[in-house]
Amino acid sequence: MCGIFGQLNLSYQRCEQLQGNLDNAITTLGHRGPDQVGTWSHEKTFIGFAHTRLSIIDLQGGKQPMGDRGYHIVFNGEIYNYKELASSHMLGPLTSDTEVLLEMYKKYGARCLDYIDGMFSFAIWDNVKHVLFCARDHTGIKPLYYTVHDNNIYFSSEIKALLHHVDEIKMDRASFGEYITFQFTLGENTMFSNIKQLRPGHSLTVDRRGEICVEEYWKLCFSTDFDHTEEYFINKLDSLLTDSIASHLISDVPIGGYVSGGIDSSLVAAICTNQYSNFTGYTGRFTGSAGYDESQYARKVAKKNKFDLHVIDIDHNDFENNINQIMYYLDHPVAGPGAFSQYMVAKEASKHHKVLLSGHGGDEMFGGYARYLIAYFEQCIKSAITGGNDGRYILSYDTILDSLSCLSTYIPTIKRQWADGLFGEMDERYFNLIDKSYSIKSYIPDGFIDDNVIMDNFKTIFNTSNVPSKSYFDLMTHFDLKTLLPALLCVEDRISMAHGIETRVPLLDKSILEFCSTIPSSLKFKNGKLKYLLRQCSKKYLPKKVYNRKDKMGFPTPFMDWARGPLKELICDTLTSTKAINRDYIDNGKIVSDLHNGNDMYDRSLWGAFSLELWHKIYIDKMNNTSINIEPNTGIDISTLAGIY
Repeated sequence: MCGIFGQLNLSYQRCEQLQGNLDNAITTLGHRGPDQVGTWSHEKTFIGFAHTRLSIIDLQGGKQPMGDRGYHIVFNGEIYNYKELASSHMLGPLTSDTEVLLEMYKKYGARCLDYIDGMFSFAIWDNVKHVLFCARDHTGIKPLYYTVHDNNIYFSSEIKALLHHVDEIKMDRASFGEYITFQFTLGENTMFSNIKQLRPGHSLTVDRRGEICVEEYWKLCFSTDFDHTEEYFINKLDSLLTDSIASHLISDVPIGGYVSGGIDSSLVAAICTNQYSNFTGYTGRFTGSAGYDESQYARKVAKKNKFDLHVIDIDHNDFENNINQIMYYLDHPVAGPGAFSQYMVAKEASKHHKVLLSGHGGDEMFGGYARYLIAYFEQCIKSAITGGNDGRYILSYDTILDSLSCLSTYIPTIKRQWADGLFGEMDERYFNLIDKSYSIKSYIPDGFIDDNVIMDNFKTIFNTSNVPSKSYFDLMTHFDLKTLLPALLCVEDRISMAHGIETRVPLLDKSILEFCSTIPSSLKFKNGKLKYLLRQCSKKYLPKKVYNRKDKMGFPTPFMDWARGPLKELICDTLTSTKAINRDYIDNGKIVSDLHNGNDMYDRSLWGAFSLELWHKIYIDKMNNTSINIEPNTGIDISTLAGIY
């Protein structure tokens, strides 16, 4: 796991500042790779790479940037099948996945992506063809950003390393609208104007003419298998999970894992302990806030599977002491305060481990979100009225009635969803379910957000030919896989790498994704039970009180409790600074007034505004107006950037 950076002059002309740019990138990305750093530049200095390394595999070797006979690579991630590739493709005696990846490119070019299994972002300079080739993994576990400025293309693992290479650091207005609506951005744009992300499953090539071409090399196509039994799917899933976790255990350093007490992370941990005897789990709990402690479930999992569990106590003081650093590491505002919880757990875990397994992906691939149940129930009612149920894509409404009690806390969402009836198009119905702007739009000036553009962009992704048009559940899954999941993985990457931790996500192995795309929706969601198939698979690994849970909270942070109590002054001071009050895109003054007056306010509204303001102060106000101090081996001086009050 590493940090990567590169620069290429698109006219293949000498870059006078190349080495300085590489050195600055190493400083900025130092937290991602504290074990080793390196740079490479072409003898004609029109291209160069920088690398910061977190040593996981081949601790003594594997130094990057790596070169061989006209080819050079910088690589962030892990190739889990590198040993099999080296053997089956007769690549010779290689000791690291970086070597294997480079040799696979030399042998197959861009087609090497058809063979590799792992999480990755990388760049290869091909001096034979005079081509720069970059790629990002299938689901976006590892990030890659780029910008073009003064006839140079720059790329990096994190946006902050690119901010020296834009004319002006400013917010992208269209992306702001998407953030307000979904709390993540769609497509390739980011919250920073002129900085793009390479989307998951895509490659980027710069040819000898300096032309940039971005292409999709992989997409998940849903093709439902109606021929096999429930038992087949359970056994197949169990086998794939076992194999995936085995491959994710390849490491030359000890491995632990996040164990929240939910099904996903608990199942990963349980299967892991069957193959790895020294597994250690980590979870967090909030002290002083009733109803925010799920550690009892994590303890049950640890007891049944006989592994050590570290429980990290977290309170509002931790939030106040760390939130500025967290926002600096994140690069952009985020959907919810859960990043803070992850940060505190990772901070403690980093004292003992460099590699942690995570349960990310279970909700998206197996139907873990309550909104799926709302949408599914709606379609059941609709099909019952219209008679459009063929028994394959939609169940009858009476089969899911027993599961609806878990929606009691989502009554406001249901009211909004059904306020305009039941018979709209699938895309518009799902848009209504995931639209978060209802709670914050009253604070946004009229006309600042173009709702029509956002809806059009949403429909382009939702209405895909990769999914049968009748399969509402799969359409929802596909959209979340393309948008929400990469956003969550981006947070996980930043939070873990802030502490020099590599997070692995075995539920997102390509074989599991492709298998999930064949499972009938009626089985993923049998009888209206969220993650039905995963629950069935979990029965032999987890305590009944865990795999039967209906009250999973997702490790929430008591942000609103703190906002009305010990953190009220901090939040109000942040939102009422001179610059905060004068933002043209949000009425922070009204938000503070509503908080003071005790008006009904959704936590997403307050957190969305608070997160946005911290991001704006750190990344736009400070970086545009302050000389940034760089400290060797530590990155940007956070005390300078985060001293915002």
